[in-house]
Amino acid sequence: MKGKSTEIIGSGYSGNSSKLERYHSINPPIYHASTVLFENYAELRATGQGQYEGFTYGTDGSPTQAAFERAMTELEGGYYTRAFPSGLLAITSTLQAFLQAGDHLLICNSVYGPVRRFARNLLARFGVKTSYFPADIGAGIEDYITPETRFILLESPGSNTFELQDVPAVVKVARQHGILTAIDNTWATPLFFQPFAHGVDISIHSVTKYISGHSDVLLGSVTVNEACYERFHRLCRALEIFAPQDACYLALRGLKTLKVRLQQHEAAALELATWLQDEAAVETVLHPALPGHPEHAIWQRDFSGSAGIFSFVLRPEYDEAAVARVVDSLELFGIGYSWGGFKSLVTAGKFAQSDISRYHDRWMIRLNVGLEDVADLKADVQQALAKR
Repeated sequence: MKGKSTEIIGSGYSGNSSKLERYHSINPPIYHASTVLFENYAELRATGQGQYEGFTYGTDGSPTQAAFERAMTELEGGYYTRAFPSGLLAITSTLQAFLQAGDHLLICNSVYGPVRRFARNLLARFGVKTSYFPADIGAGIEDYITPETRFILLESPGSNTFELQDVPAVVKVARQHGILTAIDNTWATPLFFQPFAHGVDISIHSVTKYISGHSDVLLGSVTVNEACYERFHRLCRALEIFAPQDACYLALRGLKTLKVRLQQHEAAALELATWLQDEAAVETVLHPALPGHPEHAIWQRDFSGSAGIFSFVLRPEYDEAAVARVVDSLELFGIGYSWGGFKSLVTAGKFAQSDISRYHDRWMIRLNVGLEDVADLKADVQQALAKR
């Protein structure tokens, strides 16, 4: 007769998922595991020789994570995807994978702010030089390239000032110099912009935003082409990069409704942005799908849709106190970071990060248009602008 402790350890589930009852759920199971069991010694030995193709330990991820990564690879049209605990870690890990001492990195001026901090505080310490180029650049990227340039990081459009790069033109120049290109594709998602179809080597997402869609996930993803796979995969294994399994599950669930959610976000944001163009306090609305946007022609050529986040610049006579009154008067827009979720959000400030931006030193308000009725959102913005 077995002891009680032995009976407890072996009860319910013995570590062999193949012996579970037949249970074909629509969504994948969530695997919480550090130890993964092998069938026999031969599999264990194959692992030590690098010849085992299954999961060997919790740091390999799990079938839940692999299901999300396969879905992203298919949608992106890439070769391999890895999930990361956050969007920022997805970007910084990519830079670590492809840069070394003596290299030169070119970054779009409108890039997500913490990436600048990483370049300044970490990459510089390890001998990587970073320069920034205008966020509306195209073939002019040639003027910023040096013999040491190895990597170009794009973000088109930027998520505060919404300038677009001419991605095909940048890629053409980069390839002539043997330089890798990556893009933060979070705004457009794989539905509205296909980086690999435009020659980009690496596509990065903050899955936290539209892909998850519910403001309850922190996750990032990186999809690479076949040429970049080996070097990128080595970095992931060396750092034992894996993502929270619950987050991967929620992201995969969110992915299933991405198209219908984006349709609503897009329509509502365009209606609100178009209406704001005629508001007296507004100097300009920064939305690439509007005909008056400086890079609207690029958006028309390269994108198949637009997201639900945009900014507007107040007229010069309005100061920070006026911005504060507007923001504090909004009732349906929560004041908070991030975007892409079902609830409308607002942030405000001087978002341009350097004087090479055309919106340098200008007060602007950024709206994440959620899934509320657009008539209600419009009325809310209208009453808030009246408080300026």
